[in-house]
Parts: sequence; structure tokens; C-alpha cells
Amino acid sequence: MSTKPPSLTLTERRKAATQLDIARAAAELFTEHGPDGTTAEDIAQRAGVALRTFYRYFRSKQDAVAPLLAGGADRWRERLAAAAPGTEAGLPEALERSIAESLAAEDETAAEGLRWTRGLLRAAAEDPALRAVWYRVNQESEEKLREVLAGLAGPGADPLEVRLAAAAATDAIRIALESWAESDAPVRGGGSPAELAVRCLRELMGGMRLLGDTPAE
Repeated sequence: MSTKPPSLTLTERRKAATQLDIARAAAELFTEHGPDGTTAEDIAQRAGVALRTFYRYFRSKQDAVAPLLAGGADRWRERLAAAAPGTEAGLPEALERSIAESLAAEDETAAEGLRWTRGLLRAAAEDPALRAVWYRVNQESEEKLREVLAGLAGPGADPLEVRLAAAAATDAIRIALESWAESDAPVRGGGSPAELAVRCLRELMGGMRLLGDTPAE
């Protein structure tokens, strides 16, 4: 079973680029004026697109930031999917390593992405519609992660264990980012998203068999 995502066509890449431009414009305006002080027209104007283009891609102004919130998870799953299927001990280690690497903010682009996420999560604290987008992004990420983990774990894996692992990993990152956003901790080092996420993952996955050990009868 292949876990590598299919290559995008040129049209799909252009669409994704436009969506990301709109998402960044929305994030900038939410940071500057808050969701209540921002309209869909404002976002379209900042992104340099027509309002009808905005609504072609997004249902609401809050929905516009979904590609920005989902981007890190997409890259993380791609990194994890590239790992070779391993032994029972190998997959939990691969999960932890991929999470730590994806949140490490190794360059300024990655660090900037985390800062955008912090700003959006802080704005979401006062905006139920924005929180709903965040929760939806996490749910969709968990469902996609289940497919990746199933492919890496192999046919002998317990589906329930795979599902639990996907939920634990997704929640580890979600809780880490939310906790970090509530603080003034840096993007790297103590209290960073990477450190918090690894800590959360270890707590949530404690005792999990994951690759389908059959319980003794």
C-alpha cells in the first residue's frame, strides 16, 4: 500500500497557491484587526483577487485560513509517509521523530508559519467560527494520518491501535500548539511546540501496542 500522495497537476498547484495567498492575507488582517474587524472583501483586496474568486474557494472569512493551519500537518504527514515501514518499535519512534522535526522551526519560513499559527489560535479564543475551522483541520488531518499509519504499520496491525495512534499524534500536536499559543515561549528550545508535542505524544501513547500485537488468550 503506497502512502505517498499523488503529484498535483499544474492547475491544482495554481489553485493551491491562490488559496495560500488568500489564507495569508486573511491571517494578516485577523492579526491586525481581528476576525470581527475583517471582511471577506478586505481579504480579497489584500490578496489581490476578486471577491467571487474568494468565494469560489472559501465559504467564509474564517474558512480562508484553513490552508495556512493545515499546511504544517500536510508536510508532517509527507515526512512520515516517507519513512520505511519498520518493526513494532520503529513506528512509534518514527512518529515522535517526524513530529519533532516538523515542529523544529529549522528555518525562518518554518518559524514564521508557527508564529502565524500562534496569532490565529489567539484570535480563535474569541471567535467560535475560527475555532471550528481549527477543529475541522485537525479532524481532517487525523483521518489522513490513519491512512499513512496503516500503510506503514502493515497488514498485521490492529485497526483500533492504528486509529488510536492517529488520534494521539494529532491531539499531541493540537494540544502542544494551543498551549504554546497561550504562552510567550519561543519557537525553539524550552516550551517550544516541538518540545511540548513530543511530551504530549509520550503521555498519550503510553502503553499503546500500535502494530497489532495480539493479546495473549
